[in-house]
Amino acid sequence: MKKILLLVIGLGLLAGCGKLENNKQFNTTEYGATMLKYPYERAGLPFRLNDLEPYMDTKTVDIHYNKHHKGYTDKLNAAIAGTDLEKKSLIEIFRNISQYPDAVLNNSGGFYNHELFWAQLSQDGAKKPTGKLAEEIDKTFESFETFQKVFESAAASRFGSGWAWLSVDFNGRLFVSSTPNQVNPLMDVAEEQGFPILCIDVWEHAYYLLYQNRRPEYIKNFWNIVNWDVVAENYENALKAL
Repeated sequence: MKKILLLVIGLGLLAGCGKLENNKQFNTTEYGATMLKYPYERAGLPFRLNDLEPYMDTKTVDIHYNKHHKGYTDKLNAAIAGTDLEKKSLIEIFRNISQYPDAVLNNSGGFYNHELFWAQLSQDGAKKPTGKLAEEIDKTFESFETFQKVFESAAASRFGSGWAWLSVDFNGRLFVSSTPNQVNPLMDVAEEQGFPILCIDVWEHAYYLLYQNRRPEYIKNFWNIVNWDVVAENYENALKAL
């Protein structure tokens, strides 16, 4: 149940989003634009704290989820409380994030990015993409292995803190990008915009206890805990939102 809820939160907010870019219209009935509304609450982990060992250690998961993610959630609610943003969905906030204070940008991104991050992690799911997503990865990147290299490079080369993403653009094509801090591809400040379906957190708090300064090792081991069943469902949801 938790995984299903996280999937809805991860991409279900895309419905009803109207015009995002280049006057593209999006489905307004397929999902439910109000799924993510104030006050925001974390959906919960779809695994136990120690389930991602040895690739992600228990202490890091605990601190990351119960301290960092919780902190973003609490600060997001505090930043929005008493403002007209209480009545806006998260997708509406992202679409106009450049108009809002840094506290809204940083904490809304910190909340949402982590929701998507946790939802896709497991040691029980598919280890490689299949079906339509696998075909599209091969079409876009020539092979799954080439895609992995592109994604790893985006994550490793992100200076300082941030994220790397696999997303669907507004024409239905896959692309890899990276963003600084808590920016994500749904935001109007992102250099490349689209619907994120896979992400990796490359803030030091995501890996430093286990990997210290060995970010490339953390990124390489990330593939061992990606649940491609979840990513594939995210992909299908993104296509439906076009």
